[in-house]
Amino acid sequence: MTIRVLVADDQAMVRAGFRMLLADEADIEVVAEAGNGLEAVEKTARFRPTVVLMDIRMPELDGLQATRRILAADNSAQILILTTFDLDEYVYEALRAGASGFVLKDDSPEQLIAAIHTVAAGDALLSPTVTRRVIQKFARTPRPTPPKELDDLSERERDVFRLIARGLSNGEIAQELYISETTVKTHITHILQKLNLRDRVQAVVLAYQTGVFEADVRR
Repeated sequence: MTIRVLVADDQAMVRAGFRMLLADEADIEVVAEAGNGLEAVEKTARFRPTVVLMDIRMPELDGLQATRRILAADNSAQILILTTFDLDEYVYEALRAGASGFVLKDDSPEQLIAAIHTVAAGDALLSPTVTRRVIQKFARTPRPTPPKELDDLSERERDVFRLIARGLSNGEIAQELYISETTVKTHITHILQKLNLRDRVQAVVLAYQTGVFEADVRR
């Protein structure tokens, strides 16, 4: 199945660069471009892309507001934030708003393409390095009370949740707990259902918003 991509960035050269890069991928097609957040919202509704590559700083409407509007209209939309390390504040807010992950603008082409495939498959993308950076910067905010649904998690599900909060992939969680990736996926499905979360990114946000695994996620 072809992955339909919308590239939203206010710099025409950046958009052209992404289009050229993705043109070589047989299963990826850039179906539209947007130069500002309003265009991103409108063209997402019109072209129904599989993945939206969303820059944060754009005129008219920034990427954060555009992300909120897109997801309010279609909660199944997959939004991949384009950012740099000095935009952690916006990354955090975008993830909390429901974005599926992020890529750094100076990531290698291979990393960008892998990220698009990951998000298109319905998985969230959150690297341990940036997870730690975001946590360190924003964990000082007042803690809301952890949801009572946490008590519904089994001991194994809490183990998996703890490792998700550390930014580990399914494969890494499987190795850590000596279980199969299929079993990990099953546990994650149950965790998300019990906590009424959209994806694993939302699980990470919940973990460090509430501090439920604070000793672990700060490692």
